[in-house]
Amino acid sequence: MLQRILTFFERYSFGVCTYLGERFHVSIGKIRLFFIYVSFIAVGLPLIFYFFAGIVLDFRNYIKRAGSGVTDL
Repeated sequence: MLQRILTFFERYSFGVCTYLGERFHVSIGKIRLFFIYVSFIAVGLPLIFYFFAGIVLDFRNYIKRAGSGVTDL
């Protein structure tokens, strides 16, 4: 049951921690733990940042995919 939950979150998450980890050369696990700990301390404010960053990253990927199709002609 726990494995199914972990698989669900890994598949449908925004990839914010992965993006930040690759960008700043930090372990993805450390960034995830940072978000979890800070969310408890700051009463969910980092979760708002996480969802906002996820929407921005998803929008950027959408624009990249849409733009690459036009230039292939």
